[in-house]
Amino acid sequence: MSADPRPAGHTTSAAAAPSLGEIVREWGRIGCLGFGGPPTHMAMLRRLCVERRGWLEPEEFEDALAACNLLPGPASTQLSIFCAWRLAGRRGALLGGAAFIAPGLVAVLALASVFLSSSPPRWVLGAGAGAGATVAAIALHAGLGLAPASVARTSGVRRARWLLYALLGALAAAALGAGLVIVLLACGLFELALRTGAPQRFAAIAGPLPLASAGGLGALAWTALKVGALSYGGGFVIVPLMRADAVHVYHWMSEAQFLDAVALGQVTPGPVTHTVAAVGYAAAGVGGGLLAALIAFAPSFAFVLLGARRFGALRGDRRARAFLDGAAPAAIGAILGSAVPLALSLQQPWQFAVLAGAGGALLLGRSILATILAAGAIGVLLALAGAPLPS
Repeated sequence: MSADPRPAGHTTSAAAAPSLGEIVREWGRIGCLGFGGPPTHMAMLRRLCVERRGWLEPEEFEDALAACNLLPGPASTQLSIFCAWRLAGRRGALLGGAAFIAPGLVAVLALASVFLSSSPPRWVLGAGAGAGATVAAIALHAGLGLAPASVARTSGVRRARWLLYALLGALAAAALGAGLVIVLLACGLFELALRTGAPQRFAAIAGPLPLASAGGLGALAWTALKVGALSYGGGFVIVPLMRADAVHVYHWMSEAQFLDAVALGQVTPGPVTHTVAAVGYAAAGVGGGLLAALIAFAPSFAFVLLGARRFGALRGDRRARAFLDGAAPAAIGAILGSAVPLALSLQQPWQFAVLAGAGGALLLGRSILATILAAGAIGVLLALAGAPLPS
């Protein structure tokens, strides 16, 4: 069976299209070396597909990047799937996307088996407590990094609404927990209604959305679906989306273990969405981790396989832009607001000192990976010295 024909209206670069084997190799390399989150992945994809190999024209790559940023879910994952689809059709998208995701997923599950085991060694607990203490600072850093560009796209009354949406998102992340997804959707739909003049139509959409399922694997599937299909504004918005379900609603993990899971998602390569696999592991072992990852990443594949031909049009779609202009500020506010409960979940005085140090390091421009690793090392030393650890 041959690969899907390339999108109509696009021309193939002068460079020969890659084979499926080459796509698996190159996308797998990015998945293995892509430390640093979405900006790193996007830069590596552009360097590979546009600059080094000439497989895609710069304009097409930028259009795809803009479209992926308009969609919910992990934008860098969607971009990797799109680039593979553009070069080798559906089989390329499936293989390339899987190759990009797999290395980080394996790493997260392997580390989760150590950090989330029933009786990890004391030094492991120390490493987790130190690394987990940085998460609130990373959330604050992520939210502040996203805000300026988002605010710059607004002015006047729209800027006032931006602040309102951000405030609602922050309050929801700090207080509502599982209800955050409703707030994100409501802000997007409200802005869309204001721009189109049809509020009653969009209000009906948000009403029936459930807050949670009954429990078990169904609950895990719903949590993973929220992460993959209903998260806007960058990878870190998945943290408040998962925390309420994982810690308070279904009790799959303690606050300390959740902070460990978030830290694992930051220190492994590939998309931050891999954090959901650690939550799935806590809920139902390796099978739960794989199920959570499958469900969380499935929407990204669906968006590309079903809609990639319209990515160019999506960039200029005023309805998509209007929805994102409401949902994205709420998501940024949620990321900022999540820093409050994350910081309050710390249990030991030395963790607050590590948190303060991490905030200072990030403010001075240190990388997230280096900051987490340094905090983890401090936690190991303190644990071996007999410092109290979180329960």
